[in-house]
Amino acid sequence: MIKSELKSELMKQARLEGFDLVGITEAQLPALNKVAFGEFLEKNWHGDMLWMEEKKQRRESPTHLWPEAKSIIMLAMNYGPEQNPLPELKKTKNGVISCYAKGKDYHDIVKKKLKNLARWFVAETGAEVKVFVDTAPVMEKPLAMQAGIGWQGKHTNMVSQDLGSWTFLGAIFTTQELESDDREKDHCGSCRKCLDICPTNAFPKPYKLEAKKCISYLTIEHQGMIERELRSKMGNRIYGCDDCLAICPWNKFAQTAQEARFLARDEIDNPPLKELLKLDDESFRTKFAGTPIKRTGRNRFIRNCLIAAGNSKDHELVDGVASLLRDGNELVRATSVWAMQQLLEKEAFTKLKQTEIVKEKDPLVLSEWHKSELENEQ
Repeated sequence: MIKSELKSELMKQARLEGFDLVGITEAQLPALNKVAFGEFLEKNWHGDMLWMEEKKQRRESPTHLWPEAKSIIMLAMNYGPEQNPLPELKKTKNGVISCYAKGKDYHDIVKKKLKNLARWFVAETGAEVKVFVDTAPVMEKPLAMQAGIGWQGKHTNMVSQDLGSWTFLGAIFTTQELESDDREKDHCGSCRKCLDICPTNAFPKPYKLEAKKCISYLTIEHQGMIERELRSKMGNRIYGCDDCLAICPWNKFAQTAQEARFLARDEIDNPPLKELLKLDDESFRTKFAGTPIKRTGRNRFIRNCLIAAGNSKDHELVDGVASLLRDGNELVRATSVWAMQQLLEKEAFTKLKQTEIVKEKDPLVLSEWHKSELENEQ
């Protein structure tokens, strides 16, 4: 099969697998990407994501990851939600979960489709292949832009003229040389809506993200206590944040996902905080089985729910939060202290502290009691 025919058939097979966008690029990245990534790490914007620093060299170039790679097939699947998620932020009794995490784990779905396509490609060409879905040191977004399927917006996420902001990326590295597509241009213009909407000001300037301030990072990747000054800015976001994606004007072209498994499951479509605060480890695993949320673990997830409860100012949540003051995990107990401070009147919180602090021995929780009391006195 000649190269032009192979590429045409590849595009056809990719769409049969359910991929919405396909592009091809060489297995190289401009030096500018290496410089930008180095700056990101030097400024410690990656926070607890230490694997980025540990695998820095492998991420800088596709051939550092696999020296034999000649071309990269970049693919995207649309996961557009049925409704704009921004109005959900006003429903403070509920915990808001990022759109991508409300259905089945995209890693499983996209990887299976990538493997199917890769098997077809190997049968046609005899070339070697490797597939990647957000689980290896691959700079998917710069490669996707280079392959012409979208561009990195000012919020550093992918944007497509055809699908807006809602895309999952996957990559097939191959030893087969393929004709590259033209690089996509940046179509953001003077717009800065994604920067201005960010609750925590995580963008120091356009195209730069201080990840450790990003609510998606804080609720998913961050291991310990979330800084006090950031908690009130998180609102009722308990897993990820879609603000900068949802506000993008290019979403006027967005479509609802065709893959039904990406759509929200009713039981995890922004559930009531009152229910979520009751989850123990077993019920957490059962409720979120097969979703990305399960990877975060019950304790960090409850930490997020407690912050949302505190921000809600909803006194109906007091009993649920109070029950977690004696939870078996210190991160949960410490965050519940802060949440109680937000929900109770000053005198009631002081009285609660006098009762509860004598039962506590963990330094993290004790520190939170003292900080909350000092704040309570101001």
